[in-house]
Amino acid sequence: MRDPYEVLGVQKSARPDEIKKAFRRQAKKLHPDANKKDPRAAVKFAELNTAYEVLGDEKKRKAFDAGEIDAEGKPRFRGFGGGSHPGFGGDGPFETFTWGPEGFRRSGGRAGGGGFGRFEDILSEMMGGLGRGGAGARGGFDRFEATDFGQAPHGQDISAVVTITLMEAAKGATKRVRLPTGKEVEVKIPPGLMDGQQIRLKGQGTAAPGRPPGDVLITVGIAPHPYFRPEGSNLRLDLPITLYEAVLGAKVRVPTLDGAVELAIPPGTGAGRTFRLKGKGMPSKASPGDLLVTARIVLPEGQDADLENLMRKWRERKPYDPRKEIE
Repeated sequence: MRDPYEVLGVQKSARPDEIKKAFRRQAKKLHPDANKKDPRAAVKFAELNTAYEVLGDEKKRKAFDAGEIDAEGKPRFRGFGGGSHPGFGGDGPFETFTWGPEGFRRSGGRAGGGGFGRFEDILSEMMGGLGRGGAGARGGFDRFEATDFGQAPHGQDISAVVTITLMEAAKGATKRVRLPTGKEVEVKIPPGLMDGQQIRLKGQGTAAPGRPPGDVLITVGIAPHPYFRPEGSNLRLDLPITLYEAVLGAKVRVPTLDGAVELAIPPGTGAGRTFRLKGKGMPSKASPGDLLVTARIVLPEGQDADLENLMRKWRERKPYDPRKEIE
């Protein structure tokens, strides 16, 4: 995936509000609903959301800038850097280890004069006491036990993450997911899936000698939507309305997952009033959720002399205090 700063079109010195504005601007431009003729629209939109998930979170952004996570928010594995260690040999750089279908493998660097030996044996020797609170726990090996190697009743389970759009979560979809082993699997996303839920693919994990293959665990993340915010099976939407629509009432069009519908705004609607559209939220096994629409009064851009004069007269003739109950 490309650098998230490049995806959002912002500088590395961008402020959080600039990143949020850039995401909203790009989301409106790239949303699949606005690019139905572009077969790559969903891919571009997912890439944009992944970039915002990294840069829109202060901790993740710092971790990315420090090189601790990659552009998808996944931890970067750096091997065991920082000087030589007895048994590794030489003063040169350590080798890098990756997990694949054959188990742990090493690549790069040089072994040195002392020889490397079997990685499992060396790691077991180095990490033997960490599960009991040894110093190495600070390096991310908390509760590590040497018996983790080859002792499972089945092969290794493989974990992966896939990001989908809110529309895909609502309607269902089929996605191809690339696993850490390099293998690609096809995953069927059922309608109504919630953010953070897992899909288990039985027997699709790594095999072990004499044991059945493990499973693949796919954690599904729902990318932020430009307008809708999921709350369980319900969706929330902030609906901008004009001052005169709030005062006089109006019929306005409201977007939903199934297309726009008409909503009647009663006269005298205050900012923050919420309307419930039954069944217009996310699907669910019990019953579909609702769409909760909150009115947000938006004033015209720039100064308007007529509006200002009208408000001055209103303030003089009909003053009122909406904050009297909270003082």
